[in-house]
Amino acid sequence: MLKNKLDKIILIIIIPIFFTLASPLFATNISGTNPGDKAPMFTLNGYNSITPNKSEWSLNDYNKKWIILYFYPKDMTSGCTIEAKGFQRLSNQFRSLNASIIGISNDKKSIHKDFCSSNGLDFTLLSDENGHVSRLYDSWRSSFSNRNTYLIDPEGRIAFKWIGVKPTSHPKEVLDKLTEIINT
Repeated sequence: MLKNKLDKIILIIIIPIFFTLASPLFATNISGTNPGDKAPMFTLNGYNSITPNKSEWSLNDYNKKWIILYFYPKDMTSGCTIEAKGFQRLSNQFRSLNASIIGISNDKKSIHKDFCSSNGLDFTLLSDENGHVSRLYDSWRSSFSNRNTYLIDPEGRIAFKWIGVKPTSHPKEVLDKLTEIINT
């Protein structure tokens, strides 16, 4: 009888201690994806029609600028084309607010080049072929990037994020939010 009570007491004490100490080992810690967090750093290959000879970009290339970092599933598809053209239509307004637009998908650089050429895009598209950067930003779904956007401030912190956006209205939503943040 006493042994049974002792076993229960040990279990009551040891199990909570074990889970408290071991929980960091089992936790899925996805950091850097919420407003206020430092944006995860990365370097990727890509394409930009203004600097066609450059092949590699990182967040450090945009130091002291606002960054619209948008993830999308695939070049040359209807929703992605609508969203990209929307950002392009507003690109001068973004530039006037010291903001750069960066699109990320798992398409290859050559596909990005064709996509930019056929749609008159003059902002950077990056190739995340293995989904590594998309995963850092909670934007990967098995074989392609989810349609999510992160607004990164000039100090490299996430100022706002959108999850599962609508391509038709999203570029204007981003411009409105950026304007609101800058004016507050």
